Amino acid sequence: MSVSVRIPTILRTYTGGDSEVTADGATLFELIDSLDSSYPGIKGRIVDEQGALRRFVNVYVGGDDVRFLDGLQTKVAHGAQVSVIPAVAGG
Repeated sequence: MSVSVRIPTILRTYTGGDSEVTADGATLFELIDSLDSSYPGIKGRIVDEQGALRRFVNVYVGGDDVRFLDGLQTKVAHGAQVSVIPAVAGG
């Protein structure tokens, strides 16, 4: 199932500058694996060495923060919009 993924500027070096790409997967975990097979290295910027979402990366499926859903096991419906957003800090 094809899903649209919005890519933040900081990760567009992996996607050849594309701000939106497509990937496949029934769960967010599968979707990120699919992204990594098309855009090698991107997974390591989203998921840490323990296999959890990186602390300063937010991922939304259909507008909902996956940290309040099922994390990487969040179901991703065909045609859903997934957004990867780096956390911003400042003062």
